[in-house]
Amino acid sequence: MAVARRLPSGTVTARLADIAAQAGVSEATVSRVLNGKPGVSAATRQSVLAALDLLGYERPVRLRQRSAGLIGLITPELDNPIFPAFAQVIGQALTRQGYTPVLATQTPGGSTEDELVEMLVERGVSGIIFVSGLHADSTADRGRYERLRGQGVPFVLINGFAEGVRAPFVSPDDRGAVRLAVTHLAALGHDRIGLAVGPKRFVPVMRKIEGFTQSMREVLGVTGEAAERLIQHSLFTLEGGRAAASALVDAGCTAVVCASDLMALGAIRAVRERGLRVPEDVSVVGFDDSPLIAFTDPPLTTIRQPVTAMGQAAVHALLEEIGGTPAPHSEFVFLPELVVRGSTAAVPGGAAGGGQPGGAKGERRVAGEEQPSPRGTADVRDPTGG
Repeated sequence: MAVARRLPSGTVTARLADIAAQAGVSEATVSRVLNGKPGVSAATRQSVLAALDLLGYERPVRLRQRSAGLIGLITPELDNPIFPAFAQVIGQALTRQGYTPVLATQTPGGSTEDELVEMLVERGVSGIIFVSGLHADSTADRGRYERLRGQGVPFVLINGFAEGVRAPFVSPDDRGAVRLAVTHLAALGHDRIGLAVGPKRFVPVMRKIEGFTQSMREVLGVTGEAAERLIQHSLFTLEGGRAAASALVDAGCTAVVCASDLMALGAIRAVRERGLRVPEDVSVVGFDDSPLIAFTDPPLTTIRQPVTAMGQAAVHALLEEIGGTPAPHSEFVFLPELVVRGSTAAVPGGAAGGGQPGGAKGERRVAGEEQPSPRGTADVRDPTGG
């Protein structure tokens, strides 16, 4: 992170060129913004201020914005790169609306979600966004969210659904995500496909299992009982993926669908520990399309979670709640995308089946246009349905 630096009077002219180049505008425009002069559009002004921030220079006092309020953002961890990705999107969206995001993250042996909520409420936040919180745990007490609402604090919940909780929910289509992966692998000739997921008590896991058993039956004719035997539960970590994939590969699976990109990296390690190759012997599919995952070896085929659209939708819903125009207390479900890279290939010793097989390493194909929403990004669905 850059350290804020003041602009010494003797070097202002020299620095204007740097800021102008970063913002893509003229030095004269930069000068007008820094001196608070009119004649500059809001978008251009924002570009100059962003360039100032990126280059590590302190904003002039006259340009410092007064925060509209604090918004809490609670994540379960930051080790999984999908959570920093959500934090970045949500933080930027809040900042554009004049709010100051306050990131609160759980750590092993550290503060619990309830303690973080208490801390944020004590600091007078205007609202809270939860990412993959206890609302996704079917065994957790849902009363905590009603108590929060009773304190007059609006909130939005990302990834997961809790029946009876009066709040907007934002989720990816977990069932559809696994269906995309199974269909892709079946088109490559795989019929022994395994699923590596987290603990069954989590709502996204339940939905992925439903999508897996349904698509295995519809695409490959595998019965529900047989499909259940191809599911391994573990942790959403590299080691968790390694353990789950070890069991699946030992059971004869030629392809493994993982519930996170970290699990997929662990699965690749498990395959290689057995003297096998990815994708020549075993294909691996991840979930999330985390930052930098395209640069692994091999580049990971994965299901892209629409982080940007989901994060922006969560902010929009929360600001509606704060503004007194409540968003629908239902679930906004966003369609995932299949991103084909280098970790999937035709089943060893056989030809690919029907459909469109994946391409060579580095190829990037996106699929998942099953049901376009009215706005092109999300559907509001019955959370108990498909």
